[in-house]
Amino acid sequence: MPEPLLIVITGPTGSGKTDLSLQLAEHYGCDIISADSRQIYRGIPIGTAAPGKTQLERVRHHFVGTLELDRYYSAACFENDVVNLLPSLFSTNNVQIMCGGSMMYVDAVVYGIDELPTISPETRQNVSELFQREGLPGLRMLLRTLDPDYLAKADPANHKRLIHAIEVSLQAGVPYSSLCTGQKKQRPFKTIQLAIEHSRDQLFSRINTRTEKMIADGLVEEARSVYPLRHLNSLNTVGYKEMFAYFDGTFTLRQATDRMAKNTRVYAKKQLTWLKRNPHIKWLPPTNTFQEALKAIK
Repeated sequence: MPEPLLIVITGPTGSGKTDLSLQLAEHYGCDIISADSRQIYRGIPIGTAAPGKTQLERVRHHFVGTLELDRYYSAACFENDVVNLLPSLFSTNNVQIMCGGSMMYVDAVVYGIDELPTISPETRQNVSELFQREGLPGLRMLLRTLDPDYLAKADPANHKRLIHAIEVSLQAGVPYSSLCTGQKKQRPFKTIQLAIEHSRDQLFSRINTRTEKMIADGLVEEARSVYPLRHLNSLNTVGYKEMFAYFDGTFTLRQATDRMAKNTRVYAKKQLTWLKRNPHIKWLPPTNTFQEALKAIK
């Protein structure tokens, strides 16, 4: 019997991953595992561009709209959940698909991530309060004490990475960098990673169009429904932050929409930087993509 194959469809936001994953899943008769750190939450399908009712009816999806907004989740949780799920999926079909642009989630399944301690609510709250009180300078000052090696190579403006390193260092009692071995785990399945390659202008145009469609589809109403929960980490993301600023009176709706498109483009550039470092990704043209994907898989 051939070795099980996990087809990974990744790439920047707005590049067409969802459509390609549906076509391939229908071709192979398999399920789709969503590797998106926000689509996993309930109640925010528009702002996260989650598969809609029709798409979910076409192909069975996993990890879409399954968590309450106040639940903690991480790449380590995702790795564990997917690795435990895959044997049952492979028992019925030797090919399965994982689709998403949350790069740490994708890498966690494909390569594995280091074993890190579970962060207690108290530690998470303390670090969050530090960030709210002292901002990035406060995070950098504490990390300089806890893990200067990590601080030296970290993006000093990426508060999420700094917070994560601080939380792990405090919880483990040792520097975060000392726990990062970078060793790849062996998986009992093969993987092939695909991404759709657009020109920068084309990708940005797609992002701008999708942003306007989200507004037309009801993003304002969706964001207003979760506005009282704006403090939750699950909502600390592009789309909701701009809509919350609109509700606060900081932006007009037009300004919030334009800022959302801009921030999405910035996020896409960060995704591309991450992806370009991965020599294993097979880049597909934006036209005749499905047929090109089948060739790449063979």
